[in-house]
Formats: sequence, C-alpha cells, structure tokens
Amino acid sequence: MVRRPRSIAGPAGLEDLQESSGRIRANIEQVIEGKPEVVRLSLVVLLAEGHLLIEDVPGVGKTMLAKALARSIDCSVRRIQFTPDLLPSDVTGVSIFDQEAREFEFKPGAVFANLVVGDEINRASPKTQSALLEAMEERQVSVDGVTYVLETPFMVIATQNPIEMEGTYPLPEAQRDRFTARVSMGYPSGAAELEMLETHGSTEPIDDLEPVADALEVRKLIEVVRGIHVSTEVKQYVVDLLTATRTSPELRLGASPRSGLQLVRAARASAALDGRDYVLPDDVQDLAVSVLAHRLLPTAEAQVSRRTTEDVVRDVVERTPLAAPASAARRR
Repeated sequence: MVRRPRSIAGPAGLEDLQESSGRIRANIEQVIEGKPEVVRLSLVVLLAEGHLLIEDVPGVGKTMLAKALARSIDCSVRRIQFTPDLLPSDVTGVSIFDQEAREFEFKPGAVFANLVVGDEINRASPKTQSALLEAMEERQVSVDGVTYVLETPFMVIATQNPIEMEGTYPLPEAQRDRFTARVSMGYPSGAAELEMLETHGSTEPIDDLEPVADALEVRKLIEVVRGIHVSTEVKQYVVDLLTATRTSPELRLGASPRSGLQLVRAARASAALDGRDYVLPDDVQDLAVSVLAHRLLPTAEAQVSRRTTEDVVRDVVERTPLAAPASAARRR
C-alpha cells in the first residue's frame, strides 16, 4: 500500500493544471473524435517533458493529432516532412558565410521550435533521423562546434508508418529510446467515423482551431508536475519492472535506465491530470506498455510465436509484485 504524502505540488497548482489541460484536451477532441485515451496520453507526454511517437497505418489521423496539439498551444511550431532526400542540416540548421560581414551566420533548422511535428519520420534515412538525437535528449543543438540551447517547452511529435510499409526505414534503437511513449491511433468506431464524415466532409476543422494555452502556461504546468511525489515503493516497483524486461527470455533488448526515468515522469503527469499530488502503482501500470514496449527487441523465437513486445510488457506487469513498504521491511 502506498501512503498518501504531504502535498508538494499544492492544490492550487493541481486545480490550474486540470483546468488548463481540460481546455487543451477539449480543443484537440474537436478534431480527434472518439480517441480520448490517445489525446490524454499526448497530454501526459507534453507535461512529462517528453516526446511522442504516433505509429499506425496511413489515413487514421496521426498527423491530425500532432497538428491539433500544436495548434492548441500558442507557441512556436515547425513541421518537418521527412523524405529520403532530407538532410541532417535541414533539421538542425547550417552555418552560411556572409560575404558582407565576412563571417559565418547560423541559420536555424526546423528543430528550433517549442513543438516540432515530424511527419513520417521513418521515411528519412537513419543519418537524418539521428540529427534529432541531441535535441531530444539534451534539448540543445551543436553545429560547427557551437551549442545552441532550445527553448522550453520542447517536444517532438513524430508520426510513422509501420515498417512493413514501402519506403520506410526502421528507427534506430537510440532514437526510439528517446521517445517517451508510443501510441497507435487505431481505426475510429462506427459512430465516430460517421460523425467525421458529417463534420469533416465539407470543411477542415483544424483550420478553425484556436490556441487555448501558451508556452508560459505550459511551463508552469510542467513545474507543477515536477512537484508530484513519488514514493520509494513506487520507484522500486519501476526498477523491478525494468529488471524483469532485461531478464525476460522473450526479449533480446530490455528496458534502459532512461526508460525508467521517463516512466516515472509520465506517471507524475498522469497523477496530476487525475488531481493527485502523489503517484500510485496504478499510474505506472497504466503507462507501462506505452512507455516501454517500443524500446524493446523481441527474440527470434518470440517473433515466430507472434508475441509482440506489448504482450511481453503486459505479462511483466502482471507477474511483477509491488514492492513492500519500507516500514514493513524494517519490521521483518
């Protein structure tokens, strides 16, 4: 049992967070219908200072979700259409020699924005994909020996088609590990698809979407999330889950230490969205598949058995017991 601690984030901060996130969620759901869990996860990743990977077949609204989230926040937004001929300098920027000033001038690339929408990221070469590695992990870009710090908030929302699709490259392991969570849109329900045909058939609703928050407000919400309490028992439970993936006979690559950090951050954001100033094991369990599965590599035997990494993570969550409270351990 996880005891409720003294409030750290503060009730006023949590109320502001719920009110602001509610506005953003309602705004996105004007465009993305019938997918409340997908919209909620995108907000969790935003508040956890992470990056979101949206993977599914073409035409189910991946780019629409990314654009709706970007338009809901009044901040700098850049979109990168990843193609096989895209160069790393198109992403990070390039230094150009100014003939009049007789010196090099840096021209920032598309990554210099609060929200970066990377459309069909796995259609670019691995070399170009790797141009995002430093920005996603360290929130900075180094070009010609000079380091440029990116503004906060900074979030990459990338879409990709399944690797079975023609013209796609698999994302490098290091890049996948930098995405906090992966979500699949899935096909809409019959009622939601009918509603989409009614409302989207003659107009483009995203064109009418207005910002309902700004970068300063998002920064304040992130500060609230940082103050959410995570008990030692919950942290130990996260470590136990990571260890279980590393020892699983169905995986040849388990979860990294970075994935544990991002799972805790996402759990904090999820707890805050629920109005709690402390994290429960349920928060970790609910996010485990979305945060861990895309980082893992199955063994050949698991692939032959048609076992996905999502299946393995669900089994790990089911088998891993909760850590005993520290006071109970001392009594024993």
